[in-house]
Amino acid sequence: MLYAYVQSPIGLIAITETDGFITSLLFVDAKTHLETETVLLAQAKQQINAYFAGTLKQFSLPIKQKGTAFRQAVWLSLHDIGYAHTIAYSTLASRMNNKLAIRAIAAANGKNAIMLLVPCHRVLGINGEMTGYAGEIWRKQWLLNHESKIAGLGQVSLAL
Repeated sequence: MLYAYVQSPIGLIAITETDGFITSLLFVDAKTHLETETVLLAQAKQQINAYFAGTLKQFSLPIKQKGTAFRQAVWLSLHDIGYAHTIAYSTLASRMNNKLAIRAIAAANGKNAIMLLVPCHRVLGINGEMTGYAGEIWRKQWLLNHESKIAGLGQVSLAL
């Protein structure tokens, strides 16, 4: 596993690469591993910086994370949520043709280890509530506000 770090406006981000794939992107308190410079990690850092600068709306990096088939399906479906848009967990469950799996979908969303690249921050509670985010709720709010501002959409609103 190879490591790199990016200082973002909302904290330090640790990136890991394994076998030519980004395998995690998480907010951390401090650097805990030596950094390695690879082409992929350099691309990841460049794209993350461009996202925070407001010049990148869709990442184009090879990603892979371990998880059950169900979790993989949830993570894949998160890519269908457009930049600066949000949906409710119940809407995500409907899109996945599994209306009774709201809690399981929320749990899978919470296990996403590739934040930003797999946009789990775009899923809200049914009333637009800022529910669970492994990177902390204040970061989720910041990311949603950032995307709305860049997209010129004003305040974050929930698409039901």
